[in-house]
Amino acid sequence: QVQLVESGGGLVQPGGSLSLSCAASGTIFSIDVMGWYRQAPGAERELVAMLNSGGGVTYGNSVKGRFTISGDSAKKNIVYLQMSKLERRDTAVYYCNAKGYASGRGIFDAWGQGTLVTVSS
Repeated sequence: QVQLVESGGGLVQPGGSLSLSCAASGTIFSIDVMGWYRQAPGAERELVAMLNSGGGVTYGNSVKGRFTISGDSAKKNIVYLQMSKLERRDTAVYYCNAKGYASGRGIFDAWGQGTLVTVSS
């Protein structure tokens, strides 16, 4: 079983910055992609940013140029999301997601419990 633990989040003023991190643990053989989705009240869950095992990055259109996803070069099971120039529309619950192979158990698609980011003055 694979667990994702998120940290960071909270209240920030418009124009400010905030960082999130996510660590995966459990019976992991390999992680193919790992990153973040978010869900605002009344809206569908949307992609924020994903990092694949080859170092490729995908960003959601609404965060391009403002958010940066990165991985821990030493610990391949951790990703960070640096959020800058935050806007009120960035307010949402941010969920970490990881997909890969679990040792002896095949493919996994794991989600974190979510962390709330509120952008407000």
